[in-house]
Amino acid sequence: MPVLIALTISVSLLAVLATWLFLVPLAALGVQVWQAFIAWGSHYHCGGKTAGTRNTIVCMSFGAVVGALAVVLAGQLGGLGNWAAPVAVGVGAVVIVLAAHLSFLATIPVCFYGFASVAGLILLKGVAPFDAIVPTIASVAIGAAFGWVSEALAGKMTKPAA
Repeated sequence: MPVLIALTISVSLLAVLATWLFLVPLAALGVQVWQAFIAWGSHYHCGGKTAGTRNTIVCMSFGAVVGALAVVLAGQLGGLGNWAAPVAVGVGAVVIVLAAHLSFLATIPVCFYGFASVAGLILLKGVAPFDAIVPTIASVAIGAAFGWVSEALAGKMTKPAA
């Protein structure tokens, strides 16, 4: 079967399962399906396979921690008025880009996906910054795992029968 068809089948079926998992049995844990889908896409952005899963989890988790700290910093910079959040985000961006000197944090866009994911949870759901880190990282790990599984399943469907 062609790779695109195999991916279509594996991703669509697993998307149904992932959405159900997040909205029903995992809902009480505060994990977010939208964060998982970002991580799922990031798995492919990072080249897939085990390395793509690992890079997604590491970089998005780092970005989530930096993002939560940026929100805390924005609160501390209240004297800057309307500039508090922009300055805090700028500081977070500096940290993410400079951290790319470490090879395991070198996928800068994926770090920003994590930053945006935790900021979205904080801003949209009103979750406290440090309370948003664990569910964000859990969502990222689950989403990256779904990326790995969707790729592996599609790979099985593209192999000719023995």
